Amino acid sequence: MGLVISGNTDQGRVRQNNEDNLYFSESDGLLLVADGMGGHASGEVASKIAVDIMRDYFNGIKEGRPLQVGIYRDDLSEATNRLGSAVRLANQAIYEAAQGNPLWHGMGTTVAATLITGNRLSIAHVGDSRVYLIRAGSMEQLTDDHSFVSEQVKREIISKEQARESEMKNVLTRALGVGPDVEVDLDELSLLEGDALVLCSDGLTGMVEDDEILAIVNTLHNPVAACEDLINRANQNGGRDNITVIVAEITKKKGWFHRLLNFKEWFRR
Repeated sequence: MGLVISGNTDQGRVRQNNEDNLYFSESDGLLLVADGMGGHASGEVASKIAVDIMRDYFNGIKEGRPLQVGIYRDDLSEATNRLGSAVRLANQAIYEAAQGNPLWHGMGTTVAATLITGNRLSIAHVGDSRVYLIRAGSMEQLTDDHSFVSEQVKREIISKEQARESEMKNVLTRALGVGPDVEVDLDELSLLEGDALVLCSDGLTGMVEDDEILAIVNTLHNPVAACEDLINRANQNGGRDNITVIVAEITKKKGWFHRLLNFKEWFRR
């Protein structure tokens, strides 16, 4: 299977700075979105630490330095366990950095991470950044938001529509860096040719409905254009938060056209 990925981040129309960070690698199949929190510049620091630590963790594996952090789950593959280890290691790094700098106290970040190994997708997730799977014209959210309003929706205290307008919608129940340990949601599944993945911060999902995200990705069939269109749509709808999106397409074989698109995207950075 081939893999074509594009991603971008935008400050939005309201926030004074961008506390989101992202990383993706076609060769490694690693995709990361982190949405920092904590005020001042500390949210940006937390999300950058998360992305850097996780990227470096997998670079270390290629050099023969695997590290298991936390409990190894026998019901999950080695790849998924490694993704979980990377998230836990990032949590430790953010927490320790915050303890050592008064300006960073209370900083944290969400993370939505996927690792594609052959036709297997590993997922690791903390917070309210999301992973979606698009398959055969429909879209499924693969992650559960770790937020106060999400818990209320699950208990049928409020509706999804009320949750979108709630003043508590940004209150997280779980995030990286707020404690020495963190519970990481892990999952895995098989991918099919023609599948697409969307990883995003809540700056997208708070501004653009799921059915509109699906329509844009399905219509364009182009990760570069889809990311650009999704960010533009979020800004058109208000852009009240930083917006980060990664779109990945699972293809039979990468042709010259996809390689050209990715080269142009790299050149624009």
